[in-house]
Amino acid sequence: MIPADFSDTVERLLARIETVIVGKRGVVEMTAIGFLCGGHLLIEDIPGVGKTMLARSLAKSVDLDFKRIQFTPDLLPSDITGVSVYSQGEHTFQFRPGPVFANVVLADEINRATPKSQAALLEAMEEFQVTVDGIAHALPRPFFVIATENPIEYEGTYSLPEAQLDRFLMRLSIGYPTPADEVMILDRQMLQHPIETITPVVSAEEILLMQKIVRTVHVDPSLKGYMVELTNASRRHEAVSLGASPRGSIALMRCSQGLAALRKRRHVVPDDVKHVAEPVLGHRLILKPQRRLQGVTPAQVVAELLATVPVPVVPEAARAGGVPRRAAPRGRGA
Repeated sequence: MIPADFSDTVERLLARIETVIVGKRGVVEMTAIGFLCGGHLLIEDIPGVGKTMLARSLAKSVDLDFKRIQFTPDLLPSDITGVSVYSQGEHTFQFRPGPVFANVVLADEINRATPKSQAALLEAMEEFQVTVDGIAHALPRPFFVIATENPIEYEGTYSLPEAQLDRFLMRLSIGYPTPADEVMILDRQMLQHPIETITPVVSAEEILLMQKIVRTVHVDPSLKGYMVELTNASRRHEAVSLGASPRGSIALMRCSQGLAALRKRRHVVPDDVKHVAEPVLGHRLILKPQRRLQGVTPAQVVAELLATVPVPVVPEAARAGGVPRRAAPRGRGA
């Protein structure tokens, strides 16, 4: 079983976020999974449904350094990474870190900046460092980017390049609340916004330990083969011009481990893989233009993959990450 203190901490984290994000338990859980897997999240949805609030509520629920970068068309790469400034007193260049030097970075409306500024995050997200004037500067750990974006149909936005999309562990969508949940949102904001009352429930040391625990969740070889077959099938799908990369297979494994840990299990089951497949693989699929014009979506392609790729039968012993026991030899007189 997953340690009780791990599960208790996760529940406290989810409950704290849900004081702000009402009626979206699934989205909150997937956000926590991305956080515990050490990946980065892209939250794409229309304005006003709580994208920024989800990121801020997570950031305020953890005892970490938090920075927000508002992406605009005039944002420069140096506004993100930092600059080297000449010091006349010491006759040397001194590096002044940009806002990317934080544990949790909110890249708000990332698709409103130019591709050049968007690319400033590529090295940081993949290698946990930034290079300025030929010198590499390590980022603090843990390091977690939550990017929000509006759909590209809206005016004044730039679509993210495929290389950057691939660096996001998952892409999530929040959606409209139900009428009952929307009434609850109004009730909670009558006097003040609930995000003002959020206090941290997790420390940096706890997060790093929890991320290590997630990686110890057992994944049977048959399930690894299933994940690889899903990504390979995406490359062969008739509606796809560019399928998921090996990074997608790794993300599928990591998120399956995270979901299993969230469910208090030490092993991954096929349903874990199915549950995370769409948010992990959807944004990694580039559809053929003609199929896109016909209304085909990445979510539909992922659903077809899950329906056609055979699901392995995981032995009970493998579910626990062990091997079948041999019967103990009986002694005389037993």
